[in-house]
Formats: sequence, structure tokens, C-alpha cells
Amino acid sequence: MRAIDTNVVVRLATRDDARQTRAADECIAPGAWVSHVVLAEAVWVLMSLYGASRAAVAEAVGELLDHATIVVQDADVVRAALDSFTPSKKLSFTDCLILEIARKAGHMPLCTFDRDLGKLDGVERLAR
Repeated sequence: MRAIDTNVVVRLATRDDARQTRAADECIAPGAWVSHVVLAEAVWVLMSLYGASRAAVAEAVGELLDHATIVVQDADVVRAALDSFTPSKKLSFTDCLILEIARKAGHMPLCTFDRDLGKLDGVERLAR
């Protein structure tokens, strides 16, 4: 199965260039894999450059997770990260993903200076 890069994921989510969207659709048709790094970059691009809302980003990630031919690295970890990211107004998707990767790997608690991340279960906020 081939892996896809951030720009392919962004094109699939935004569908804002007909030629590239068609090429991306053809690329993923036989199956494609998305890494955590690509997913984190894509979320950043969608929010920072395209101005996508948290809800729109959560929907786009959910569509990747439910896509018939796309496999997301550790989909269970990504779903758990979405569970923390979606209702929050302050947590970044990347922070939520970092926490869930650490949780799955059994390396807990996650230590941080981040006040908002520090409120989640499994996180130890360090004194400043």
C-alpha cells in the first residue's frame, strides 16, 4: 500500500484544484496509508492556511478514518485524539495526538507545561 503526503490529504479535504483532486482520488483508489506526521501537518495546514474550523477539521479527519481505501496509522489513537480535540476550544490536535500516542505506547504520564493539556487524564502539568 502506498503512503500519501500532506499535500495529497489537504487536496482530498479541500478539493480546491480539480486536476490535483482527480490525481489524488486516483492515487488513493487502490489504497493509501496516512501517517501521524502527515495527519498533524494536514490539520495545521487546514486550520492555519485555509482557516478551517475545529469542527471542519474533525469532520475531515473523521472522513479519512472512515474512508474505504485509506488506512490511518493507529486509527484508534487518532480517534481518541479527536475525542479530546473536538470539544476543546484550546487544545491543538497535535497535543491530543501526542497524548494518545504516549498512552498507547504505555509511557504515561505525559509531562507538560501546557495548562490546558495538563487538565487531561494521563497528563502531569509541571510547575513553571
